[in-house]
Amino acid sequence: MFSIENGRLRRFIAGAVAGVGAIATVGGFAVAGNANAATQEPATDRAPKPTIVLEHGAFADGSSWDGVIAKLRRDGYPVVAAANPLRGPASDAAALRSLVGHIKGPVVLVGHSYGGSVISEAAVGEPRVRALVYVAAFLPAPGESALQLTDQFPGSTLAGTLDPVSYANADGSTGTDLYIQQDKFRAQFAADVPADRAALAAVTQRPIAQAALTEKATAAAWQTVPSWDIVTTEDLNIPAAAQRFMAERAHAHTTEVAASHSVAVSHAGLVAGVIEEAARAPR
Repeated sequence: MFSIENGRLRRFIAGAVAGVGAIATVGGFAVAGNANAATQEPATDRAPKPTIVLEHGAFADGSSWDGVIAKLRRDGYPVVAAANPLRGPASDAAALRSLVGHIKGPVVLVGHSYGGSVISEAAVGEPRVRALVYVAAFLPAPGESALQLTDQFPGSTLAGTLDPVSYANADGSTGTDLYIQQDKFRAQFAADVPADRAALAAVTQRPIAQAALTEKATAAAWQTVPSWDIVTTEDLNIPAAAQRFMAERAHAHTTEVAASHSVAVSHAGLVAGVIEEAARAPR
């Protein structure tokens, strides 16, 4: 028989047979080799994380996601903040779909405000999109527009803050862009954001084509793709009642927070947490 020193021998032999599933008998002791024992991580831990694609809405740009991006990147998620043209759901969805098609692997689409209309259409028929996350956003059904959904419920004060600007296209046609008046921007859009940051956002805001808000949706990916929704209860752009209606209709995993429309700025950690929950969920 072996002495205490043979414990070392047993450990050596166990290591030698690990990974082949063999069982050997040494000095009366059974030694099993198993490569999938304590040294191997679960398969889910080794799977690549999905790319998070962030679609901003009207009166904002990609920088509105800065705090969310920082948290997602710290947690190991690849992130792309798309530039939303804000011209109309169909054309904006086509642009986003092109970006998604360029990304390798699974994707989680996140839309803020009008960006929700865009991701709803862009994800239709795209098997790589594993989840949709709506952040104070529109979830229109086919035939519905953003303006229609806003007007369906009381509470929005956006119309009284808008600053319309006419523009001409190269072909001679004209249209109207909508801005929020800078001196009204914080109260309307970002009441819980520090004043200096809200002032900067007011200056750098991106306008949306007025026609984009009345263009009707033609498809709704939330009907088939698992969805998460953050409802902002102090929102003056999209009433909380409208957000709840859309979230419930989509059977979305819903989180409510007392926040303004700029929740991705004022509650970046919460927004990132919901996105990561969606990214981790089994499909």
